[in-house]
Amino acid sequence: MPKFEYFSPKTLEDALGLLAEKGEGTHLMAGGTDVMVKMSHGRLAPKAIIALQGIEGLNGIRFDPKEGLTIGASARLAEVASHPDVRSYYPALVNAIQSMANVEVRNMGTVAGNICNAAPSADTAPPLMTMGAEVTLVGLKGERRLSLDQFFKGPGLTAMEHGEIMTSIHVPIPPAKSGASYLRISCRCGVDIAAVGVGVMAEFNGKACKQVGIVLAAVAPVPLRATKTESIMKGQAWTRELIEQAGDQAAEEAKPISDVRASAEWRKRMVAVLTRRALEEAQERATRG
Repeated sequence: MPKFEYFSPKTLEDALGLLAEKGEGTHLMAGGTDVMVKMSHGRLAPKAIIALQGIEGLNGIRFDPKEGLTIGASARLAEVASHPDVRSYYPALVNAIQSMANVEVRNMGTVAGNICNAAPSADTAPPLMTMGAEVTLVGLKGERRLSLDQFFKGPGLTAMEHGEIMTSIHVPIPPAKSGASYLRISCRCGVDIAAVGVGVMAEFNGKACKQVGIVLAAVAPVPLRATKTESIMKGQAWTRELIEQAGDQAAEEAKPISDVRASAEWRKRMVAVLTRRALEEAQERATRG
């Protein structure tokens, strides 16, 4: 492990001050499940680490029936997945978290860390994006809220500016007659990084689809919004034939690469399969709601 300075501020103001003072080469750490692995593998050599777990208020999980869900930056994955309101209103997010890694990682890692790591395979990104999630970013100049659709810029790259800290993630309350799903697959083992992931959220007006979001993971440089697939589903009554067509269209929109986890061809086939299954699950959940 490289040598580095370690700081554990108690207030957000102190953390922002340290981030500005230490400058380039300073990294934030929430749960540490990404940062520490990168350091141990020699892919990251920070000169300073600022831990966020000691900052009061950043670990909160709050739900309001009118405003929706707010997840603090240091809230653990396991805490989010076990929260009763998250389980009731956001089952796709619970599915995403419970399919990630293993118990030990979920007990340490955070949703904010999974998002800020900006891996194309990030499991929490697709369900959060389909549900219209926004992140709150705070710097010495003030606070701003940014749609998660605009947050990812490339593998490991985000729209966060130097000196900013993500303090929370906000997820709107799901509309009536809506349903969401997240499905993923890895061809090596269950705890491996997703080789393909698909998130869907759909709102219905009678039998017709009023709104739909479809986001693909691990098949592009960033979590990918399948806009063409969304366009053929919106305004339509979902039939078996239409869902089959949607799977084929999503596979066309995917731009995967071949790597140690899967070939590009296999990933495209799995995008089609998982998209169909996720659409069916979202539709079924909307019907139950």
